[in-house]
Amino acid sequence: CDYHVSGTLDPSVKRTQLMKVPSKLFVTTAMAWLGAVPFGVILSAQTPVLPTAKSGTYFKNVKVLTEIPVDEFMGTMGLFSAALSYCCGDCHVGAGGDKPQWESDKNPRKVIARQMTTMVNKINKDNFGGGNRVTCWTCHRGSPAPSVTPPIDTIYGEPLAFPPDVIPAAVTGSGALTSDQIFDKYIKALGSTESLSALKSYSTKGTSHLFGETREDPFEQYAKAPDQFVTIVHQRGGDLSRSFNGQNAWVMLPLTVVQEYELSPSAREGGKLDAELAFPWNIKQWFPTWKVGFPANIEGKPMDVLQGSAKGILATFYFDKQTGLLTRVIRYADSVVGKVPTQIDYSDYRPVAGVMMPFKWNFSWVSGREEYTMTDAQPNVAIDAAKFGRPIQRK
Repeated sequence: CDYHVSGTLDPSVKRTQLMKVPSKLFVTTAMAWLGAVPFGVILSAQTPVLPTAKSGTYFKNVKVLTEIPVDEFMGTMGLFSAALSYCCGDCHVGAGGDKPQWESDKNPRKVIARQMTTMVNKINKDNFGGGNRVTCWTCHRGSPAPSVTPPIDTIYGEPLAFPPDVIPAAVTGSGALTSDQIFDKYIKALGSTESLSALKSYSTKGTSHLFGETREDPFEQYAKAPDQFVTIVHQRGGDLSRSFNGQNAWVMLPLTVVQEYELSPSAREGGKLDAELAFPWNIKQWFPTWKVGFPANIEGKPMDVLQGSAKGILATFYFDKQTGLLTRVIRYADSVVGKVPTQIDYSDYRPVAGVMMPFKWNFSWVSGREEYTMTDAQPNVAIDAAKFGRPIQRK
């Protein structure tokens, strides 16, 4: 596991929530799950996907999860992959080759996946009012075969925390600061009021290293206050892009089944948050509800913890107690089989026009990780508004 997260736990959190994290890396190719559709096959790989498109009509041979947006459907594929440590070829005939048969049911694992999804849905409906209290991860935890007997090494070994999606609120005596104290410390660490208010836009360049790859690719970013943002990675097979123009968000990926799609409401909130993080001194206004969590540790460094929530999004923020700067954000998008997490880790802060900005960060999601290193930043540059709109793949 790349990060050790621990902290003062609410006394109500039982030891059963502390387990060894599986060491097996479950993705054999960066973002491989985006090329996999365990319940069907795409009808047209080149047609941009609108948020109104439904999985049951956009893909062939979908028999479960038919009435959800395409981007949410793809997120569920990532959750399946993460829960079982599987990649595309483990369930799909020909996946990883030149002639994948995504619609084929010849692989029994694909049929079992439908049965398991139906079973989990029934458990949640009959016992938890239809919520996602039970998911694939609840039992599998990275293993194709769920463990039924507690291993002795797990019982007496060093525990690692699986933080809950919804963190418990800190109690008096836990050492937690108030939300205002955390915010004020963070904003002060970012720079002076004059410097923060003067930064209206910027562009950056650097390199991106995809998990599972041996080479680096150039990237560029453009940001315009308060919430327009785009990341473009020039990969060998085409451009990867994530953009938000203040209203809508898009994702574009090369060499995948669904190459471009506009995000549906919950995932769009995640894109909006990523854009707001480009100008983070407005953080207090991002969520109507904030909660202070118990202090935590990341790689041995103590952290202050805040969680913000709004319709369609939940996000947890970890601030370095010593510097006050943001170290990690975990945001969650809704899906019918559980929350889809995205984690961004920040490091190597340096001043740009008097504002502290991370020169290194990792962008991690259910089945892929991208490591970024910034080499150049240009503040207050003119940026064409089209940069933040629907992406266009390079020829």
